[in-house]
Amino acid sequence: MTSTIEAAIALRTSGQAEEARVLLLELLSADDSNAELHYQLAWTHDVLGLEREAVSYYERSLALGLADAEQKAGAMLGLGSTYRTLGEYAASRVILEQGALEFPQRAEFQAFLAMTLHNLGAHTEAMELLLKLLADTSADAGIQEYSKAIMFYADKLEQVWP
Repeated sequence: MTSTIEAAIALRTSGQAEEARVLLLELLSADDSNAELHYQLAWTHDVLGLEREAVSYYERSLALGLADAEQKAGAMLGLGSTYRTLGEYAASRVILEQGALEFPQRAEFQAFLAMTLHNLGAHTEAMELLLKLLADTSADAGIQEYSKAIMFYADKLEQVWP
């Protein structure tokens, strides 16, 4: 089955996402307990703009337990992002915060969480996350020169000094 999943991934990667979806759905009809298969179906549905349909595949892949850490991180990020695009901001926040805790080295969780926080009206918290992310990850010389100041002010955006 792994080679067939790889064939579907190759189809999706080459722009043939609908063909990949058909192939993956055929595989699913034979084995509904394969976490990777559900993950690949979720991703493929997202690529096709079928976010609402992607959710159940992401959820099932995580419930079944993705053994591969990269896939688990991808499923959590995909699910959190998809929840956000569907306006399910509270669910998005929960899964993205969980992903950020489980995968602290994966900065993308912070970026997507900041978008969700913005949608929730938590603008100060969103800005703090983005500023810290910028200071921690930017290779820009100017950002690096002022990274200590950016980090200092990141959680003090509303503070006014006398």
